[in-house]
Amino acid sequence: MSSGSTQAKKTVDFLNQARFYAILDTGYVAPEKLVSKCRDLIAGGADLIQLRAKRESPRQRYAITESLIPIFESSSIPLVINDDVQLAAAFPDLGLHIGQDDTPPIIARESLGPNRIIGLSTHSLEQAKRAVDLGPMLSYFAVGPVFTTPTKPEYQAVGIKLVRKVSNLKPPTPFFCIGGIKRQNVAQVIESGAERIVAVSDVLNAQDTAGAVREFKRFFL
Repeated sequence: MSSGSTQAKKTVDFLNQARFYAILDTGYVAPEKLVSKCRDLIAGGADLIQLRAKRESPRQRYAITESLIPIFESSSIPLVINDDVQLAAAFPDLGLHIGQDDTPPIIARESLGPNRIIGLSTHSLEQAKRAVDLGPMLSYFAVGPVFTTPTKPEYQAVGIKLVRKVSNLKPPTPFFCIGGIKRQNVAQVIESGAERIVAVSDVLNAQDTAGAVREFKRFFL
């Protein structure tokens, strides 16, 4: 097996075992608090972290990413960049998350190579099936928003029913459920077949962010 194939398999194995995906969103966290909040997410046991900085300029996103890199160099947790393939390519080992209207997965994979984590948002059963059909172009896909969320007000909630339908496909590509997921409702998401979830506001707004992440992860025990 080539070194590239070995690394790709390690990525798949890692994502299969992952349970909690945190999003470090500048819509919730002030720039000067991003580093400390990121440390809290890691301390709580987040399996991977995505930087979502929609309001910032490319230069600001680069500076934020640069400030976070040392944290990830000293841990085994991947950092994923939201919707900025050039930024992801500017640093070694960064992953990329894209939406349906962002950089096409095939171009993202060509830009980042075979070993980087690349994820795609999906909002319907058809989109989820297409994500699975992309095979190694994607490392994972996300299903949501499961519940109504202020983070993605333009999307209607897809509900628990879609989680169950995607789970019943038994897709070989790992998928994460996202959107309005909180400690109060995560149990029903897991009961519908979810093995991996993403949370944003419920951990970022918590007074004890690390504790909130730990609470989420206990649901998978």
